[in-house]
Amino acid sequence: MAIKQITVFVENKQGALVSITDILAKSNINLRALSIAETNDFGILRLIVNDVETAKKALSDNGYLIKVTDVVGVKIGDAPGKLTAALSVLDKSGINMEYLYAFMARTERHAYVVLRVEDNEIAESALEREGFHLITDADINKL
Repeated sequence: MAIKQITVFVENKQGALVSITDILAKSNINLRALSIAETNDFGILRLIVNDVETAKKALSDNGYLIKVTDVVGVKIGDAPGKLTAALSVLDKSGINMEYLYAFMARTERHAYVVLRVEDNEIAESALEREGFHLITDADINKL
């Protein structure tokens, strides 16, 4: 049930991010979540989009180095302590989390969070067992 994340390696210079978002916009790609981390020379842009294949092709055709990774998307209550509850499930299950970021959109009572972990299936099972709902591609397309 993992969702697809696109990772784009971006030169750390003015205009680099707008170039990527422009390519995606011209390809009718809607951004659902994103995260960017940078060093002096380059950045790592992580994206959840409405159409992975089209985004992948558009970026590749424009010379960007990309990677598609399976990640876990989890819906959590939009209240204090709910993120801690989800993270505690992973911790108690011995699952290491590499990084997380949130979706740009949220529902009235929930927030959506993207988790990168060592083993998606184990993380998904642990979260579902504790009553958390996982995000699917269909959920992303409804946002």
